Amino acid sequence: MKRTGILIVVSGFSGAGKGTLMKRLLERYDNYALSISMTTRLPRPGEEHGKHYFFVDRDEFEKHIEDDGFIEYADYCGNYYGTPRAYVEKCLEEGRDVILEIEIQGAIKIKNKFPDAVLVFVTPPDAGELKRRLMGRGTETEDVIRKRLSRAVEEAQGIENYDYIVVNDELEKCVEDIHAIVIASHCKVQKSIVRIEKISEELSGISKGEKE
Repeated sequence: MKRTGILIVVSGFSGAGKGTLMKRLLERYDNYALSISMTTRLPRPGEEHGKHYFFVDRDEFEKHIEDDGFIEYADYCGNYYGTPRAYVEKCLEEGRDVILEIEIQGAIKIKNKFPDAVLVFVTPPDAGELKRRLMGRGTETEDVIRKRLSRAVEEAQGIENYDYIVVNDELEKCVEDIHAIVIASHCKVQKSIVRIEKISEELSGISKGEKE
């Protein structure tokens, strides 16, 4: 029986190290596909269009909304972010596990549309470390950093919607934890119910044959 892929939604406080985690996960394991989000924010130094994000203006983004081209989208800190539909659906059909790195609003929308999606929230070990990582980027103003920290307080109120929380303290350990979560999710009863029903039918037929 062909295995279908799983949607893995990875969220977390800005500065928790989600991007580094996803990069390392893709390097270590070959069953993942990373969905590239579309955004209206400007690229940071080193970011490339079509590799890190699809960078577009608000008019183009809103045209995609009208065309139902997103699985989800949200407005975060004054910019749109969205998950293009076509690529995700293609990868799932091919049996690949698709990682969506999105914020909490989008994660909840995904869970409502795809109940089997696995929601993982990434957090640093403490608030002080979060602030240090944001300041260490050197790419954002103090005002933006304050907004992100303020947003983190709001996001902390929605963590109960997630299936798992992982602490990004040691990178390799965190990568292993996320991979273990995905492997376990493929074995959930809800995910395997069709296969079990098929086996039950076959066993029933064998049992009747033995009695006859």
